[in-house]
Amino acid sequence: MNAESERWLVFAQEDLHIAELAFTKGIYNQVCFHAQQCVEKAIKGFLVFQGITPPRTHKIADLLTLLEIDPFGVEVLLLDLFYIPTRYPDALPGILGEGLPERHDAEQALETARKVLEKITRLTEKGK
Repeated sequence: MNAESERWLVFAQEDLHIAELAFTKGIYNQVCFHAQQCVEKAIKGFLVFQGITPPRTHKIADLLTLLEIDPFGVEVLLLDLFYIPTRYPDALPGILGEGLPERHDAEQALETARKVLEKITRLTEKGK
């Protein structure tokens, strides 16, 4: 792993940690936001590891199109739903359907973020 990809993964780990802390306080919109950020930064770190300059986007779907394979599954795309409505109180109504994320949304977001970060960490460590 090179230094730049490692920096991306450190930031991803920090977002995961903040998501876990927010979960203990029941702040589910922030859990979902930081889980999305964890995955976004982890994928960007993986792209850098592969020698690809990541684009300036927050959409996980856009980042996945740059990978030769998608090793993460469709559940990772659900995190894109959380980026705007969990950050801004004036987000367009109906983006999340039922309003702010609830506990089950936060649990799913955390599980997905953990899996993605773990997988990318393993893949980048193999390439050392």
